[in-house]
Amino acid sequence: MSDSTAAPTAPEGILDPGQRSERRRTLAVVGVLLGIALLGFVLWRGSTLVFYVVMSWFVALAMEPAVARLSRWMPRAAATATVMGSLFVAVSAFLWVFGSLLVDQLTALVTAVPDIAADVLDQVNRATGSSYTYDDLLEQAGISPSDLTGYAQNVAFGVLGLVSAVLGAAFGLFVVLFFVAYVSVGMPRLRTWLASRMTPRVQVPFLTAWDIAKVKVGGYIAARVVLASINAGVSMVAFFLLDLPYWLPLALWTGLVAQFIPNIGTYVSIALPVVVGLTSGDPWLGVWVLVYGIAYQQVENLTIEPRISAKAVDVHPAVSFGAALLGAQLFGLSGALMGVPFAATIMAMLEIYQRRHEVTAETEERVAALVTPRVDPEVEEPDLPALAEARAQQAVEEDREVR
Repeated sequence: MSDSTAAPTAPEGILDPGQRSERRRTLAVVGVLLGIALLGFVLWRGSTLVFYVVMSWFVALAMEPAVARLSRWMPRAAATATVMGSLFVAVSAFLWVFGSLLVDQLTALVTAVPDIAADVLDQVNRATGSSYTYDDLLEQAGISPSDLTGYAQNVAFGVLGLVSAVLGAAFGLFVVLFFVAYVSVGMPRLRTWLASRMTPRVQVPFLTAWDIAKVKVGGYIAARVVLASINAGVSMVAFFLLDLPYWLPLALWTGLVAQFIPNIGTYVSIALPVVVGLTSGDPWLGVWVLVYGIAYQQVENLTIEPRISAKAVDVHPAVSFGAALLGAQLFGLSGALMGVPFAATIMAMLEIYQRRHEVTAETEERVAALVTPRVDPEVEEPDLPALAEARAQQAVEEDREVR
């Protein structure tokens, strides 16, 4: 006699609910893996295009303050064209006025590098009483003359590669400018279109990050450009009056490096003009260049920079330096340039959404009790509440100094 309570079985060819659920989970896992593989393939094969798009977005954000102001009186497309056209006219005017002089002096500077290195080596030998030669330095560095010959051959055979790199850079610049124009013109619509694909709960942090990035990137780039222009212009006049060789390229080097390389750029920028001055006919020229560099940095740090870039980015110097290094490792010079405003955006988001908890005197008292070594009962124990209060006050003062 059969059991009438047996569970009914699904007809042949039809899956029961458990099997259908298992199949859906399997298909979901396979779909996610395929999506990740497709994304990795696109990023691998199209990494250059992705880089162009990201850089265009950053450049469009840097242009946004000027474009937004002009768009109050003209269509946004006309405002974008005006800003990009003004930049093109400014660069063209500079090249028209100083282009030939810059090329001549830059060529002479590159040609004079071996003589400058020889003069530096002679001065080091005279100052230290040594008799180093190039062969000694190369031997200590583990470089043989055959290695130098190989390097020279590689440079000679790399002329075609250099031409190809120049053409590739020109094409990349054209692509970036093309994307910049489209992103800048359609930035408000792009912002709304991306936000509309998200839930209301996600829209708030996304739009907040977008607006903060716009403020940080635009303010940072604008401040750096203004400061670099002032630095290069003042250095140009000073180097010309001091009769420093190659004054024009060295002035441009000083302005750009000092402003676009965080923290250490100030020292790197003035080092090259000082070396050129020391190795010229009058070594005192290098001393005067160093005096000018120190004086200008003091004036800039105390008067010019606080007024221009005080509100651009508010990032600890160590964080900005690390962000610039990480950006350079990932994306080269452009990554180093964008690393600081990107870090400023992240820090600003943390300030908004990160929950803070006060470090109370009770917490400091418990910490002091845990880290204070045990003492004999006969010895007087330390006053833990007073110690905790002192540590809490010290922490508040250190936080105030950092801010």
